[in-house]
Amino acid sequence: MTGINAVIFDIGNVLITWNPEKFYDTVMPSSDDRKKMFETVDLHGMNDRVDRGGPWRDTVYETAAQYPEFETYIRLWFDRWIELATPSIDNSVTLLRALRIKGIPVFALSNFGIESFAYAQGQYPFLKEFDQLYVTGHMGVIKPEARAYEMVEESCGLAPSSLLFTDDRQVNIEAARLRGWRTHLFDGPAGWAARLVSEGLLTPREADLEP
Repeated sequence: MTGINAVIFDIGNVLITWNPEKFYDTVMPSSDDRKKMFETVDLHGMNDRVDRGGPWRDTVYETAAQYPEFETYIRLWFDRWIELATPSIDNSVTLLRALRIKGIPVFALSNFGIESFAYAQGQYPFLKEFDQLYVTGHMGVIKPEARAYEMVEESCGLAPSSLLFTDDRQVNIEAARLRGWRTHLFDGPAGWAARLVSEGLLTPREADLEP
């Protein structure tokens, strides 16, 4: 290893596709209707409240009740949530497992609600395979707040410079970098695999980059 003592994965759009807009384009009359709803209702802000530990169903249903025009659709954020969070990104799952086979500690740091994460673990068993889980609903803070990263450091006891973190959002990457973490902006599993190889954590074959 090259001074990296743990690899930390975000989950949404790293291990599981997270695209609510795409889902709503399939259930609403038109993309214009979907755009109007997202412009009118701060649905991602609603989701942030869940990710901070708020009650999942109640938060969604209470928000829906405030917007009768969109109430039926907003409720789907809870009722059909798995369709907002699909499919899994299987090549990333392969990398997670390859690291663990090598004995490299693998953590997750993800903005995720308490109940929604428990549900997701039932749908995606690989979410139970991490050595350490840092789920913001349990932490009471969300990325990119500095406290989320600080709590990981306090819990694992590892030096920030020994942590390699991947996330699909630049703002979350920048927050980690400010703490001294090594970072990789995730734009697909191939780039992440190449980074893991370049760090000496996996061989090209282990990273599924060659036959």
